[in-house]
Amino acid sequence: MLTSSIGLVLGWIGALGIMAIGAAYLAKNEKNAAGFGLPVLPAADARGWWQVKGIRDVATGLMVIVFTFAARDQLALLVLVLALIPLGDMGIVLSNGGDRKTALGIHGATALAMIVAAVLLFV
Repeated sequence: MLTSSIGLVLGWIGALGIMAIGAAYLAKNEKNAAGFGLPVLPAADARGWWQVKGIRDVATGLMVIVFTFAARDQLALLVLVLALIPLGDMGIVLSNGGDRKTALGIHGATALAMIVAAVLLFV
């Protein structure tokens, strides 16, 4: 039971955190985008792409919160599948010549925390 509670807390921390990050992207926050790890920011006329990432992040966080109440028995599986997003982000940063420390330290660590949360939720 304790492991499941720890997994739930980790899941909620991740959900609220990614929603805050998503909100910053929706506001076209250049500092936030610079921290993603890619070597070049999009041109000013392409910064709507930040908002695409922003809505994805907000929706991801909301899914964890909704599943907590509506489908708690499936939450572990959802969190495990959602870990593919930061894994993909890590791969994108690495394959586009981005900052390796950011790719591993932010995106990789996020994916690892999500996988740990999912495993704890499965218990």
